[in-house]
Amino acid sequence: MSVTQEIHERLTTAFAPTALDVVDDSESHRGHAGHSGSGESHFNVMIRAKSFEGLTRVARHRAVHKALGADLVGRIHALALDIDT
Repeated sequence: MSVTQEIHERLTTAFAPTALDVVDDSESHRGHAGHSGSGESHFNVMIRAKSFEGLTRVARHRAVHKALGADLVGRIHALALDIDT
């Protein structure tokens, strides 16, 4: 399973989002730090879920990182998050 698919699966399971878009942006970072040439190192995630209602921006980010798990987050160099209800 690709990292993109893992991110999508874990976030769907954790939050049942109304909208979720996971974009592998690794290619646009070729030659930059953290890009090994193999891809799947830089991601942009847009997620909308009712479960984020009432949470601060920091709490939302922590919830997403927890849902992804340390094993998956450890394989990602950069993760841009757009989180809302």
